[in-house]
Amino acid sequence: MPQTPREVVNNTIRFKSPERMPYSLHPDFGTDFYSCGMNPSPDARPRSGIDEWGSVWENIGVSSLGEVKDFPLTNWDEWDNLSIPDIRDPQRWESLESIREKAGDKFLLAGGISMYERVHFIRGLENTWVDIYEHPEELGRLIDVLVEMNLYAIKRYAAAGADGLIFCDDWGFQKGLMISPKSWRKIWKPRYARVFQAAHDAGLLTFMHSCGDITSILDELIEIGLDVIQMDQQENMGLETLGKRFSGRITFWCPVDIQKTMVNGSLDDIRAYCKRQVKTLGRPSGGFIATWYSDPAGAGHRPEAIQAMCETYLKLSKKNA
Repeated sequence: MPQTPREVVNNTIRFKSPERMPYSLHPDFGTDFYSCGMNPSPDARPRSGIDEWGSVWENIGVSSLGEVKDFPLTNWDEWDNLSIPDIRDPQRWESLESIREKAGDKFLLAGGISMYERVHFIRGLENTWVDIYEHPEELGRLIDVLVEMNLYAIKRYAAAGADGLIFCDDWGFQKGLMISPKSWRKIWKPRYARVFQAAHDAGLLTFMHSCGDITSILDELIEIGLDVIQMDQQENMGLETLGKRFSGRITFWCPVDIQKTMVNGSLDDIRAYCKRQVKTLGRPSGGFIATWYSDPAGAGHRPEAIQAMCETYLKLSKKNA
């Protein structure tokens, strides 16, 4: 009997030799995943307007993304005035009713709350970097609020039948981490470890989106329990470098590199990259999930490039079946 999409994803992440390569592609090409989350989510990122924390967002052009223009906590003396969303509000969890049944035989992936990006959406990026050295206790208190939110969310998601937890924390510049790896280890690493351990204890696999060059901390993310890295860029770190250092130890969930080959490559370049990527990052036992970038206009991706990528991934998936 063929494996269900849920089984294919699980077996890929656990390196248990799935029948085929899993994928989450453009809606025209299909997906093995079903998403769920809080509504509203404390980690919502509006194109424009004010979020639950009081951060003011504005759109940055053709992208579906916005950026924060006004931060609600520019001074730690204002901590008591910060609007902290109530994670336990019952209305926030109504969207999970019968979510396992709605997901059917697909892998149910639940949305968590970022623990680096949300901090700088509240404090501002430069303030966050300064806090590492001048206000570490206050910074830690804010991160701990986000940790506790994730711990509560994990319990609710597990009870609803979710299979995995994902959140987004872009840590890298084009070359290197945004902060020193030493500071990351001291402040963020133990807090990530708490969340990953709680997820595993609840039966959830752990996913994190992070772009930029994160090679300096990826070993340690694996060490503390990250199962899947959702990585839209690979060429800035080197596809072969990623494969040599990390293949077989973590599952990569990737499209064709969104800044280089996907933008500047020919259709044949894109098809060749798909094949090289799957071979380099994955193993016969698992370790690679194909995806697409869901804001093609913002990234400058041509419709024909998206089609070439998705068609190639589907062929590679069927080839492994």
